[in-house]
Amino acid sequence: MRRTDKLWDGFSLIQDDRFFKLGQDSVLLSAFAAPPARGNVMDLGCGNGALGVLLCARYPQLSVTGMEIQPEVAALARENAAQNGLDKRLHIVNADWNDCRTLFSGGLFDYIVCNPPYFAKSSGFSAAGANRQKARQDTAGTAEHAVRAAAYLVKYGGRVAFVYRPERLCELIAAMQAVQLEPKRLRMIHQTARAVPSAVLIEARRGSASGLQILPPLLVCGEDGQQTAEYRAIYHREEN
Repeated sequence: MRRTDKLWDGFSLIQDDRFFKLGQDSVLLSAFAAPPARGNVMDLGCGNGALGVLLCARYPQLSVTGMEIQPEVAALARENAAQNGLDKRLHIVNADWNDCRTLFSGGLFDYIVCNPPYFAKSSGFSAAGANRQKARQDTAGTAEHAVRAAAYLVKYGGRVAFVYRPERLCELIAAMQAVQLEPKRLRMIHQTARAVPSAVLIEARRGSASGLQILPPLLVCGEDGQQTAEYRAIYHREEN
């Protein structure tokens, strides 16, 4: 089943029940990411194009390329680009992360974003349906593969931003440092102040010296159980 959801500033997103849908983590990553205003961005594993659309909405001069391994999902991403009038700013490539060296020159992009599969294929987690499983479990590619692709694609001094599971953060940082991507900003996402983090946002820079800035946690809900003002400003931009 398909439906069209409104985003903000006139942008919208076609979603299909067969595929992984826009979730909180991609929205928060779009706000955390800090690409150059007129930069060239790559979204590794772009799914239905949601993150690319969100970034184009936030940065009117930005150019985004999305790489998606599943042909039918890539087709939906192209549909979303066309529906939002982003044909010239949001380009979708149906390819595997491991193919990036044959498709693109090294250092071509100013900024990389990625919401990789969170769960190991050997974990107990199992998403319903083959399409969703590829989006949630690293059956088709691991975060380490995404990190290596990001390190190749981003220019020297450029940055990459990931959203990932806190319990796998050490794996992600080790993979980044192995390819000269030095973590520079990190922020945990908590549903409440008393809850353990549910996700982590991290930005690394290629070729940088060490030095990591730990940002204040991002709280979804306050003590009253209502969404925090910051979360509402990010997730419901039209309320700003």
